[in-house]
Amino acid sequence: MFGLFKKDFQLIAPVSGTTMNLSEVPDEVFAGKMAGDGLAINPTGDVFVAPADGELNLIFKTNHAFALTLSNGVELLVHIGVDTVSLNGEGFERLIEPGVKVKAGTPIIKINKDFILSKGFSLATPLLITNVDDSIKEFKNLIGKTVTGGQDVVLTYKIK
Repeated sequence: MFGLFKKDFQLIAPVSGTTMNLSEVPDEVFAGKMAGDGLAINPTGDVFVAPADGELNLIFKTNHAFALTLSNGVELLVHIGVDTVSLNGEGFERLIEPGVKVKAGTPIIKINKDFILSKGFSLATPLLITNVDDSIKEFKNLIGKTVTGGQDVVLTYKIK
């Protein structure tokens, strides 16, 4: 029973690629951790999945980002690329509608990677815990590793 209070929770890679520190994202809001803390992934894949079991609260109208709330109260944001909102949804395909419970690995957004890159956008994708100050005691992220979306753990954390 005592181990229950010290349980490590895990987030899996929302997309295949290479993990990187948020400070490497070419956007000061993400690099400066103003929207939350976590890590980013430079994607090689084109399907973005739920990084944990939870409720899919929001998919932005332009399909460039989505948010989940986990049963432990942790709030996540996956933001696909930098300034990609300006594409107005072009190159992004919604695979599921918000307001549903999802399992880790559930496909949410598919992108046309070549199209987005051809428009000059970075696809660096932050995976953020947006309420880190309220809910997280400590976390460890995996930086500089090649990961498979929907499979590999990229961040472990303990809740307060």
